[in-house]
Amino acid sequence: MANETIKTSPVAASASDPAHVEAAADDGVVIDREAVQKVIDIMRPAVQADEGDIFLRDVDVATGVVSVELTGACVTCPASTATLKDGIERILKKRVDGVTAVQHVGESLVGAEDGTPVSL
Repeated sequence: MANETIKTSPVAASASDPAHVEAAADDGVVIDREAVQKVIDIMRPAVQADEGDIFLRDVDVATGVVSVELTGACVTCPASTATLKDGIERILKKRVDGVTAVQHVGESLVGAEDGTPVSL
């Protein structure tokens, strides 16, 4: 895995291109959802090697908070919080301008119509 920083562009992408969405946060930093997804895709094999997985669920451009869902073995792993904060958050902050925090949304999906943190 290369230690290359993914820089974001100050120009917003077209709203007609949902795969590549950029928007400016209140401080003027542009957060590129595609760049966030690219970094998560780079990290996924390491998470999958431990019988888990990670999925990007949201990027809040106003606050810089990235929401991810950890599934599989990550749901019951006592080290998943450390992995999320000490690993995933640290890497995303370093590689994508504007990211301020990473949060796990799996618990909020239990019983919800749109998902569950358990991967079946």
